[in-house]
Amino acid sequence: MTTVWRAYLTRIGRPRWLGAAAAALAFFALCLFLGQWQFGRHQERAASAERIERHYAAAPVALEEVLPPGAGEFPQDSEWTRVRVTGSYAQDGQLMARNRPQNVVYGYEVLVPLRLADGSAILVDRGWVPNAGRADILPQVPPAPAGQVTVTGWLRPGEPALGDQLPPGHLASISLTQASQLTGLRLRPAYVVLDAEDDGSGTAPARPQRLLPPDTGTGSHLAYSLQWWGASVTGFVIVAVYLRREVRDDLASSSGAGGAARPARVRIWDEEDA
Repeated sequence: MTTVWRAYLTRIGRPRWLGAAAAALAFFALCLFLGQWQFGRHQERAASAERIERHYAAAPVALEEVLPPGAGEFPQDSEWTRVRVTGSYAQDGQLMARNRPQNVVYGYEVLVPLRLADGSAILVDRGWVPNAGRADILPQVPPAPAGQVTVTGWLRPGEPALGDQLPPGHLASISLTQASQLTGLRLRPAYVVLDAEDDGSGTAPARPQRLLPPDTGTGSHLAYSLQWWGASVTGFVIVAVYLRREVRDDLASSSGAGGAARPARVRIWDEEDA
């Protein structure tokens, strides 16, 4: 065994270097975990973008094909499916989902139940209106059309209830459970983001501002995952560099010019190891 390798083996077994190697291993495991977490987020965003692109511009299908009467949970793969449904708005059941941003401005999304022929209803998000001048005043909203209307829009699952104590007619989130309790209607397990309404008048009914199209970007999660995975070996590299430097310095200090030996430098950590 050469002198160099003997010097490496002598030092690697010392507590200080064992601790450094353990720290490098812990950092390696942490980077792998964070990289995998970011990659999982990327996969979720990519699947969502693919689903939106597949459904958003497709021809509408009848609501019953996707969400038949008595359906239980809303199937995730059906999110953003473009549907067509006919019914009559329960105008007295209008709800306002508050703190909804649009173009960096906060306001309300206007939700109105659409009664269906089987006695159930589906919540329709008719669009967005900005906040009024005061928090205790609701903004003016174009009323939903009376009589029978055919709605075309995109299906979305309900949101978790936030449980805030709010004035009547307000929602902190688009919770279908809370909306059903407030309206007294049996709501289908999804709501419709309005695209168009046809009330038979030949003109489009007045409505709140359309919601912005969904974001199909996947973000920077893939890049972040690659960065974490690439950084995972940094700890091992640092340990190797400093170990090599220490061995090199010790070998240089133990041999002088022309082979004359000179005392090796004593480091504080060497005294601690001793």
